[in-house]
Amino acid sequence: MQLSAIIEALLVASEEPLPSSEIARIIRARVAEAEDALAAENEIEKNSNEDPEATPKDLPEELAVLADINDDLVTAAIVELNRQYETSGRAFLCTERAKGWKIYTHPDYAAFVRQLFPDRKPSRLSGPAMETLAIIAYRQPVTKASIEAVRGVSCDGMLQKLLDRELIKIGGRADLPGRPLLYDTTDLFFEHFGVKSVDELPNSAELRTIKLPEPEPETEAAESDAAISDQNDEPTSEDIEQQLALTSAGIPNVNEPSETTSTDDAQDSEDR
Repeated sequence: MQLSAIIEALLVASEEPLPSSEIARIIRARVAEAEDALAAENEIEKNSNEDPEATPKDLPEELAVLADINDDLVTAAIVELNRQYETSGRAFLCTERAKGWKIYTHPDYAAFVRQLFPDRKPSRLSGPAMETLAIIAYRQPVTKASIEAVRGVSCDGMLQKLLDRELIKIGGRADLPGRPLLYDTTDLFFEHFGVKSVDELPNSAELRTIKLPEPEPETEAAESDAAISDQNDEPTSEDIEQQLALTSAGIPNVNEPSETTSTDDAQDSEDR
């Protein structure tokens, strides 16, 4: 029983990706289970056998050699498995992502596989969304104020778009005045872009050390509270009376939505 075949069986059966450490643990657990079963069987035979010199059964060699399996041996076996796939011209391969190893169809056959999902049309991110995602990916965890300090424009719409697509997530709050939200990339981001970690992003070591513009302290402190306040504040009767007076005097309502479109929203509409 080859190690590569055992790993292949595990990857085919598992619904979720398996890291090398988990594969090694499962194999060692199977060996320990077999050892316990064999020990119990030998004990029963010893008690029922009239010959006290009877030789106890040993663990099969194919299992015994797996007792000390580790992460490195698992990875080496997967490399060999992929070599076999490549040599025989198979349409799939084992690929490691952020959550672990999984068997995927070969990219060469993507156009054919896509025909199975005619309703799933590939969607592209707009330029502003990609810029926002890149800042989060390279500088995570990062606040909205820090992102806007780099881009120079409001990023509310782009952040919401990326959250909806599950490419980013809220990873907590910064230890700053106002406790602003922190944004991180998700496992789906790493899987989508084919990388295991931030370190595998292009020029990661260089770009993560470049000093970026700092947000204004007032902006950082008020960012989370301002968003909630804008959505939840209801006009009071005093506000309504004041607005009626301004309208009668010919002064426009500054609280009405503007007819202009932000740069990001306009670019996003063009991309769609």
